[in-house]
This record gives sequence, structure tokens and C-alpha cells, in this order.
Amino acid sequence: MTILYALVSRGKTVLSEYSAPTSTGNFPLVTRVVLSKVPPVDGKMTYVYDNYVFHYIVENGICYLCMSDELTKHRLPYAFLNDIKERFIALYGLESPQTAIAFSFNERFSVVISERMEYFNSDNPDIDNISAVRGQIDEVKDVMVQNIEKVLERGEKIDLLVDKTDRLNGSAFRFERSSRNLERSMYWKRFRIIAGITLLVALVIFIAIASACGGLSFHNCKK
Repeated sequence: MTILYALVSRGKTVLSEYSAPTSTGNFPLVTRVVLSKVPPVDGKMTYVYDNYVFHYIVENGICYLCMSDELTKHRLPYAFLNDIKERFIALYGLESPQTAIAFSFNERFSVVISERMEYFNSDNPDIDNISAVRGQIDEVKDVMVQNIEKVLERGEKIDLLVDKTDRLNGSAFRFERSSRNLERSMYWKRFRIIAGITLLVALVIFIAIASACGGLSFHNCKK
């Protein structure tokens, strides 16, 4: 199991976030949608979003959230969230985060998230035996797991792209092809506009000359 992304927020105001360097994708964008569905009351919950899982804890109005790639394992992510929650409170207390502006803690606390994420993602066989993780056994039994689609309005769901090189390359290719098609389309549109204006000007000149020359026979101009 790998924790790919984590953040700390007050409501939808993100105070600090960090993405694992081995992962790429649009999950920060998707997370903003998830945050809009997190109730502003203390609690914890797990949302399943495509093949990934968003776990969160809300305490004192502050949300601690992470995304992992394992649908059935919740103990380690919640241990990780409790760990960064305790470190966040130790650094900033309970009052300062209530009025902080977006990303005001990011420079310092993203480093903490990075270090703890690396630790919890390590292959250390002893990590599952630390008290923080073992203490989650009973707690996660009561955590509600829900598919995100049940709480999203129609049209709110964004396709989640995570560390899929082929898919991202395919998207880049489609974007490049679409750009070329758009450029070609704009070229012909400009060409038609210029051609139309040229023909219109030529027609106006022709009518003006014909009118000055006594009509289409141009008999006044032949004298």
C-alpha cells in the first residue's frame, strides 16, 4: 500500500499539502471536490474514488486527509493521519489554524508530511507493529466507507489520473492532436473571413465602377 497524497485544511481552505514524488496526476484537483463533501463536524470517513481511497479525520474544524492506492487497507492511512494531526497541533496549536490563510503553513509543514509519508510508505517490517498503527485496529472498524459517487452531484465527478504514464502520454498526444486540429480549423476560418472580405470589397468596387459607368454595360466609360 502507498500513500500518494496528503493535506491539512480548514474546510476547503488548504493549509498545507504534499504529493509523493513518485506519483503524478490531478488528485489535488480531485481532492478539492472531496473536501467540498466533508461534513464540518468532528469524525472520520473513507471515500472510494475509482481505484483509490481518500481517508480523512476532522478534529476541531481541521481536516487531515490522505489518498492511498489500496482499497481494503485503512489502518496504516489512519495511523499516518493521526501522526500528522499530532505534529500539526504540536507546531501550530488549535487557534492559529482557525484564521490562517490558504497555504500559510505549507513551506514548513509540507516537509513534515513528506517525511512522515516516506516513513509510513517504507518497507520496514516493523512499521505495522508500532503502537500508532496497532492502535487503529479497533478504531477503523467503525469507520464508514462510502463510494464518492453517492455524495457527488451530477457532473461533479472528475476522472482521477494517478501515475499512469501511458494514459498521461495518451492525453498529451490527444491534446497535441486537438491543438493541431484547432489551429488548422482557425486557419481555414481566418482564410474564409479574409476571402469573404476580399470578395465583398471587390464587389463593392465593381458596383461603384459600374454605377459610375452607366450600368453593367459600362457604356459611359467606353466613350
